[in-house]
Amino acid sequence: MGGRILLKTGEALVEGSEDCLCAEPEVVIGELDGPVGHALANLIGDQAKGHSRVFAILNSDVQVRPATVMVSKVTVKDSKYTNILMGTVQAAIANGVLDAVRAGVIPKEKVNDLGIIYSVWLDPSVVKEEKLDHEDLFRVHREATLKVIRKALADEPTIDWLLENQDKVEHYFHKLGVDGEL
Repeated sequence: MGGRILLKTGEALVEGSEDCLCAEPEVVIGELDGPVGHALANLIGDQAKGHSRVFAILNSDVQVRPATVMVSKVTVKDSKYTNILMGTVQAAIANGVLDAVRAGVIPKEKVNDLGIIYSVWLDPSVVKEEKLDHEDLFRVHREATLKVIRKALADEPTIDWLLENQDKVEHYFHKLGVDGEL
């Protein structure tokens, strides 16, 4: 992958051993001196109650590269949820970003030039789990991070695949609605 990466998008799904452990990230990846960098700076500088924007970190004082801003798809109202999101999930995302660099999906020479905006899904029902499997939650979000970055930078799915499979792919929640299960 040579040249500039102006703006790439991706979405992925990875399921865990329990329904509440699935990850469904959406990302925007691009150069920090372009629209993604401007959006990233605005997100960090314009915090919203219940939707804090934070950098993906391995631990306090250890931010990963490319700079990755996490934005929750769920309004955060509970300290247990916050601790899971800003603990296990944040660490998993940070590791997944580094996995993408290690695998060559993100060119190592571009890590200081790129930014990632990472829309993270953490099922609100995780707070009800008495024995939440943090290892599985970590694995799922780490795997989903590598998968979504790989898909974004490879422009997947391709338009040819989408056109060929449009009538074969059924939206899960639409089907539940049609079947009267929502």
